[in-house]
Amino acid sequence: MGLTPRAKQILCVMLQEEQILSVQVLADRVGVSKRTVQRELEYLNTGLREYQIQFMSKTGVGVWLEGNRENKDRLYGELIHEDSYDMGNREDRRKRLILEILKDQGLKKLYYYSSKFKVSEATISGDLEAVEEWLNRYQLHVVRKPGSGVSIEGSETGYRRAIRAFIDENMDTKLLQEAYEREETFSQATESIRRSNMGQLLNDDILKRVVGCILGLRDERVMNLTENSYMGLVIHITIAINRISKHELVEPGTGWEQQPGQGPDEDYALALRIVDALEQEFEIEIPSAEVAYICLHIKGAKHEKIEWGTQKTVALENRELQQLVNQMIDTFDPQNAFLLKQDDEFIQGLLAHLQPTFIRLLHDMQITNPVLETVRQDYPEIYESCVGVAKILEEWIGKPVPEAEVGFLTVHFGAAMVRLEGRQEELRPVHMGVICSSGIGISRLMSTKLEKAFRERVVITTYGKKDITPYQAAKLDFFVSSIPIEEPEAPVIFVNPLLSETDMEQVRQMVYKYERMPVKQQAGNSFSLQLEEINLVAAQINLVIKYMEFFKVDNGIRFDELLLVIGEKLSPYRDRGTMIQEDLRRREKIASQIFAEFGFALLHTRSRGVVRPSFTVCMTKDLKPFTDPYFKGIWAVLIMLVPEDGNLRVNTEILGHISSILVEDYTFLDTVRTGNREAIQNALSRNLKDFFTKYLNRIQSR
Repeated sequence: MGLTPRAKQILCVMLQEEQILSVQVLADRVGVSKRTVQRELEYLNTGLREYQIQFMSKTGVGVWLEGNRENKDRLYGELIHEDSYDMGNREDRRKRLILEILKDQGLKKLYYYSSKFKVSEATISGDLEAVEEWLNRYQLHVVRKPGSGVSIEGSETGYRRAIRAFIDENMDTKLLQEAYEREETFSQATESIRRSNMGQLLNDDILKRVVGCILGLRDERVMNLTENSYMGLVIHITIAINRISKHELVEPGTGWEQQPGQGPDEDYALALRIVDALEQEFEIEIPSAEVAYICLHIKGAKHEKIEWGTQKTVALENRELQQLVNQMIDTFDPQNAFLLKQDDEFIQGLLAHLQPTFIRLLHDMQITNPVLETVRQDYPEIYESCVGVAKILEEWIGKPVPEAEVGFLTVHFGAAMVRLEGRQEELRPVHMGVICSSGIGISRLMSTKLEKAFRERVVITTYGKKDITPYQAAKLDFFVSSIPIEEPEAPVIFVNPLLSETDMEQVRQMVYKYERMPVKQQAGNSFSLQLEEINLVAAQINLVIKYMEFFKVDNGIRFDELLLVIGEKLSPYRDRGTMIQEDLRRREKIASQIFAEFGFALLHTRSRGVVRPSFTVCMTKDLKPFTDPYFKGIWAVLIMLVPEDGNLRVNTEILGHISSILVEDYTFLDTVRTGNREAIQNALSRNLKDFFTKYLNRIQSR
């Protein structure tokens, strides 16, 4: 074929992709510099002629291969059966040596490895010393036995962690992602797994059957795992089945232990279902210690969606967890801490992340973070602040927090800061087009994932390649495409159909950019649209001021009793009053909104129980503090409600301004302390007038 080992590696990556790739992405996949890939690509066409495949490139777009599917499959089949490792390259050779050691822990002489890699025994001996440093991270040790050879010793847990780490560091897990995302191509994906490098380390037949068992359960909680967590579960179980089949039993007492007197929780019940399916499929008996291992993995996994109806905290009561979250926010940014605590999306996301994080830290479970280097480079200040946040977490859990976890914290806190900055800006929904060949299959899959990630921030329309007209392109801000297209009158982001973390980050940056830009529109309509927007904002402000509520309650009222009163005061209809109560109760369970340091509670939520935005003040009859311990000595309860209608952005901005003045304008709080309804309403009116003036200035400066 006349290709270098490096060129063969590059080709393998390109042949597995049905899309255009940037040179940088290729370099990242192969693990070399961009310059090295560019050098190899210059000579690629010479080795492709006999396969009737042509290497193509376009500046600013990327590189791809042109040719029919049959020829591509033939080339790929030949490549994967060749040794694509460059044994003259020390780094490649040592990676392959680790692979060989993990495949077979048995005793091997140095001659075995020197013959396999075509180097001297002295070179292999030197390689072993370097490899041992990597193995030691997982408490695995190279044992040299003179005259017999070398072997590996260590715990079962260490061995499994080493295999998972090697896969994460060196192997493209796109194949497992395909089996996860596209059940209809399951057989094709698993066949590719069998032929890939991953199949050398994991028993390919076991891997295929494990994926089939998991998909066959059709359990919503499993399918809501993130891709990384799903792949980790599959890899973990495949290793376990392979070990059990060889009668290499796991060590007891290393998994999730049920507390005395407690029945199995929902995670343990799911682990039992998985084990039952595996025992039937493989006709083996899986020990209870392995059930505990699987349960531990489930508890430590990240989910795309979290059900908030059940208690899922680990070793911490809900109140303690809220206290931890507040302490982390205070450490991150003391000046903006109050406003960050009002961000429901941030609080829910952080709580959802922390609960499996506790499990991972307590049991020394590793996790990979594919965006760690990106966030560290692009958001250095936020990352450094999150290092301090991680120290708070370390104190609570009593375990060190690795950089991967700090990276995930950076994502959560960074997104919250972007939203906080956005409150002071005029944001709009971004109009995005998603393209595939037909506009039906892959584009629907992509649009579903994008809608989950961006929610009301985007308006998504799917298109087939031939459906895009200049008129349609002119209405959109940008396109996301999984196939090569001629660039229309809008920017295009070319992505993997499965939308990797790198792809999602590109889309995030584009959404952030366009939601701060004016809407694409005809100049003649601009003024009338501005008038409509101004009228809407003015009308909503007027509703908040006109219908401001003020009422007093007994000093000793309990929280649940207060919710009943709020429901009755803010809606004359019993069913709507009940909705208000439940929505406020749900929000309080997520994170307490009682701020003892400021002397008030700020209960706020979206609710179908109201039809207009509202601001309400509740105080005690003698204007003294509430006496129930739950209220922590506060002297006022402020309630802000937003209806679930099409004016969410405007209403949120208005009430967000009120939240800001509560901590920035002490004169307003002093007025509230007087308990004089008319004075409070007048102060509210003055502040919202200032807000409206600034809003008009923003409109005029567009």
